[in-house]
Amino acid sequence: MSGFSFDQFKIGLAQINPVVGDVHGNIAQIEGAAKALDARGADIAIFSELVVTGYPPEDLILKPSFIDASMDAVHDLAHRCAELQCGVLVSSPWREDGRLYNAAILLHQGEIVAKRYKVELPNYGVFDEKRVFEAGNLPEPVMFKGRALGVMSCEDMWFPRVSAHLAGQGAEVLLCLNASPFDHGKYSARDEMARSRASETGLPLVYVNQVGGQDEIVFDGRSFVMDAQGAVIAQAPAFQDYIGLMQDLPAQDAPSDDSLFYQAMVTGLRDYVEKNGFPGVLLGLSGGIDSAISAVLAVDALGAERVQCVMMPSRYTSQDSLDDAKALADNLGVQLDTIGISDVVEAYHKVLPADAPSIMFENLQSRSRGVILMGLSNANGKMLLSTGNKSEMAVGYATIYGDMCGGFNALKDLYKTQVFALCRWRNAQEGGAVIPERIITKPPTAELRDNQTDQDSLPPYDVLDGILSCLIEGEMPLDDVIAQRGYSAEDVYKVERLLTRAEYKRRQSPPGVKLTARAFGRERRYPITNRFVENSHKR
Repeated sequence: MSGFSFDQFKIGLAQINPVVGDVHGNIAQIEGAAKALDARGADIAIFSELVVTGYPPEDLILKPSFIDASMDAVHDLAHRCAELQCGVLVSSPWREDGRLYNAAILLHQGEIVAKRYKVELPNYGVFDEKRVFEAGNLPEPVMFKGRALGVMSCEDMWFPRVSAHLAGQGAEVLLCLNASPFDHGKYSARDEMARSRASETGLPLVYVNQVGGQDEIVFDGRSFVMDAQGAVIAQAPAFQDYIGLMQDLPAQDAPSDDSLFYQAMVTGLRDYVEKNGFPGVLLGLSGGIDSAISAVLAVDALGAERVQCVMMPSRYTSQDSLDDAKALADNLGVQLDTIGISDVVEAYHKVLPADAPSIMFENLQSRSRGVILMGLSNANGKMLLSTGNKSEMAVGYATIYGDMCGGFNALKDLYKTQVFALCRWRNAQEGGAVIPERIITKPPTAELRDNQTDQDSLPPYDVLDGILSCLIEGEMPLDDVIAQRGYSAEDVYKVERLLTRAEYKRRQSPPGVKLTARAFGRERRYPITNRFVENSHKR
C-alpha cells in the first residue's frame, strides 16, 4: 500500500485546450500554465497527452519536419521553464533510434530528466496509433524529488499490465496523461478503469485530460484524482480549462446527459469556428426544431453578434414557420434576413423536365436554399452551419447539395428524439425559454409540399430512433431487434435498408460533434458499394 501524501508532494493539474499543429502556440500555453502552478507551490505540473502537438495529430506524425519541430519545442520549453522549482510533465511525439514514440517527458531546471514511452497503442474508434507509433517497453518509475512516480499515457490505464509493472517496481502514485474524447457513457467507463488500477495496485491515481474541440472530436477535460481505495477526491470541471492544485478541487457529481451533450456541442462548434479562423456562422432558419436548436447552440458558442440567420420561404412555407423563426431570432438577438426562393425555383422548373417525379421539385427547393446560403458564405466569410440530425443522416432523409450543405453540423450525432429533449432542457435553463413552444410541439415537416410531415416517409421518431440505436450503436442482428425490442419486421427491414443506402450521402456530409461511441465517420466505416443483405430470405 502506498504511503504517498498529496499534502507533501503537491500535484498541479493543467487541463488546457491545445490546437493541433500549433506547436509554438501550445508551448506558450504550457509555459504560462507551468509558471502559474509553480507560483502556487506545485511540485509537478501535469499536462495532457501529446499536449505539445495537440491531439490527435493524425498523419502530421508522418512528416519528419513536424517531429523535428515538436522535439525542438520540447527542448525550448525546458529552457523557458529552467527557473521553475516544479517539474513539468508534458507529452510529445519523440524519435529515438529511428523509431517514433508517444512520449511522456519530465522537464526540470532546463533539462529533460525522464522520458517514458506509451505501451498500449489504441487502434479502434477514432484512434489509429499503431499506424504511426511504436509501442514502448514496460516503464520504470520516474524518481523525482524523492518520489517514485508511475507515469502512464492514456490507453496504458485501460489495461492492467503497465500499472501492475509500475507498482511492482516501487511506484508510489500513478500519473496518467490523457487525450480521452467525450462520448456518452465515457465517464463511468473511465472511472471504472481508474478504480480498477487503483484497487489492483493500492496506489492513488492522477488523471489529467485534454479539453476542447478538434474537428469532430470533443475532449471534456474533467481531470480527477483518486485515492488508493478508488474514491474520487478531486474533480476538474467539464469542458473548461483548469489550471490549479488538486487540493483546490472538490469531488463533483457527473452532470446530466442533456447538460453534457449540450456542452459538448457548444465546445465543438466554438472551437471548430475559432481554430479555423471563421468570423462567425450563418444558417438557414426554417421555423423547425433542428435549425432552432442549432441557432441557440451557435449563439451560446459564439455570441449573437457572430450568428446570421436566413429565412428562405417558398410557396409551402407556413405562416406559423415564419412567425416562429422571427420569434426565435428576436429571443436570441440575432440578425435575421429573409430571401424568398420562389423565383429561383421557378427558374429551375423552366429548364428541367416538367414530367419528372415530385421528389425532384421538392429537392429543388432545398438545393436553391443551399445555393443561396453558400453564396452568402462566400460573400461574408461566415461558415455555413448544417442543421440535420443523426436520424436524418442515418436514413438519408436529407438533400445532398441542399440542406446538407455546410462546413460543420453540431447535431450530426444527436437523434431527433434527443433534439426534442435538448430543446426542453435548454428552455428550462437560466434566462427562460428562448425556443418558442410551437417549434417543439408541432409535427416535424420539411415543408417541401402541401401538408407534408416527416412521418409520411418515416416511422414515428421514437420508433425510428429506437431501431437506429439498435443497428448503429448496438450492431444488433435484425432478428434480435425484432424479437427482443418488439419492433415490427416491416419497420426494422425498412430502416435497415434506408441506413445502408444512405452511406453515399453521409460520406459527403460535413463533420459534426461526436457524442456517442458510434458516430458517423471515423467510427463507423461501412462501404458505399455494399450488397450484403441480412435476412435476405425473409424479405
